[in-house]
Amino acid sequence: MRTLSDINAMSEASFVEAFGDVAEHSPWVARGASFARPFKNRDDMIHAFEAIMRSASSAAQLSLIRFHPDLATKARLTEDSTREQQGAGLASLTAEEFARFTELNTCYRERFGFPFIFAVKGATKHEILASFEERINSSKEMEFEMALTQVMRIFRFRIEDRVNT
Repeated sequence: MRTLSDINAMSEASFVEAFGDVAEHSPWVARGASFARPFKNRDDMIHAFEAIMRSASSAAQLSLIRFHPDLATKARLTEDSTREQQGAGLASLTAEEFARFTELNTCYRERFGFPFIFAVKGATKHEILASFEERINSSKEMEFEMALTQVMRIFRFRIEDRVNT
């Protein structure tokens, strides 16, 4: 855990090195957030990450969304994604559950052109699956907005895990 005084004193490069992975494979978010320092509190830092993502072009936002892995995949995940998915029980699915997640991942990507995003921390595999099944019938515009909202939740969880209040 880092303190805000340590974070505020970091160079831009050190900040990006420490927090560049908060946004999945998108260190540009941390780079932009670094210019909002000094942060008054942890929420201020979280809001800086959110503001950078929200102010980015639709193409940059889509790229950020597409860097997120499919849920319950056998693909190689980042350390954060692995820990988060394991915590939600996605690493120990039954064969039937795994088949359902795989089917939904495929259908979702075909329908929307990006992966289903769900900030899984604190959720169960059953809650995630229910959300998946509900959201697959949404419009592309609604799902793009929901994906951004979920990415912001992921920012919050990851920063809360790394920064003291």
